[in-house]
Amino acid sequence: MIDFRYHLVSIVAVFLALAIGIVLGSTELQGPAYNLLNQTTGKLQSELGQVSSERDAAQQQATLGENYAQAVEPVVLRNLLAGQQLLIVTEPGAPASVVTAISNAATQDAGATVTGQIALQTKFFDNSDTTLDSLNQINLAMSQADSIPLVTGAPYQQQAAQVIASEILTQSAGSTDIQQAGAQQDANAQTMLEAYANDGFLTTSGQPSAPATLAVIVTPQSAPADGSADPIDQLLAPVAEELAANSLATVVAGVTADSGPDSPIAALRASSAASKVSSVDDADFVAGQTVVIQALARQLAGGTPGSYGIGTGAASEAPSPAPTPSASPSASPTATVSPSPRKTKK
Repeated sequence: MIDFRYHLVSIVAVFLALAIGIVLGSTELQGPAYNLLNQTTGKLQSELGQVSSERDAAQQQATLGENYAQAVEPVVLRNLLAGQQLLIVTEPGAPASVVTAISNAATQDAGATVTGQIALQTKFFDNSDTTLDSLNQINLAMSQADSIPLVTGAPYQQQAAQVIASEILTQSAGSTDIQQAGAQQDANAQTMLEAYANDGFLTTSGQPSAPATLAVIVTPQSAPADGSADPIDQLLAPVAEELAANSLATVVAGVTADSGPDSPIAALRASSAASKVSSVDDADFVAGQTVVIQALARQLAGGTPGSYGIGTGAASEAPSPAPTPSASPSASPTATVSPSPRKTKK
């Protein structure tokens, strides 16, 4: 039978073993273990210090770059869009700071007039049957009222973009032409925008019903974390194409965060829309905002749309200089150069 003395001995043995372990750990094993831990800690601290220094240097360089871009932007963009009217379209989640910066660059530096902003709402990209039916009814009513033939078989969101672009955008570059056609077009556009706004598909600010020659779409450029199909990804390209078909130039502007292969701009660049619409994937930086304006100006000068920035599918960081006449090879030093014809817009 196990008595109290057995329990007492067992308890004493446990504490004795613990005491021996502590003594051995603090004497025999202290040196090697401590030295190893100390070396590892020192190495990690050194690596952390190096990474921190590199981070600080990169941040300082980025800040200097932003400051420089901010300083030269007025000079680079001076009057590039003089006499043009710009419409800004935003998708759900588009950063307000990017919208404001592009608007300021267009008006304060490039000489354009921003007519207003159309903010597409989450409902616009909702593919539920009830929502699509509601959108289709508005599309049919507006297209019939203003004799706009809808693209057969296209998504209802694309048809809506077609109606909106047909009413608001114009390829008449002259301000006189815009003023002459403006009154009736403005009234029709206002009625159309109210129809979509009353049903929650969009909101407006400024005077987006006024005729505009240029368009910029600002997208949040983020992909769903779960990898599911994103309606914005799927619809950005056809929506942008409708704006491009009715304007002198259209640019899609995104931000650097999440600008991977599944982003809306990456999807646009992989589609046929890339040949009709310019894209800029770093418009959250001053340099990118400058490129947005330069891309519009390049198309106005007869250049082709391009993919600019640092993200997936970007061909270059910025447009090359606007097309200029080039001299033909000639032995005569006094030969003159005839300017190449400017691409006409209808």
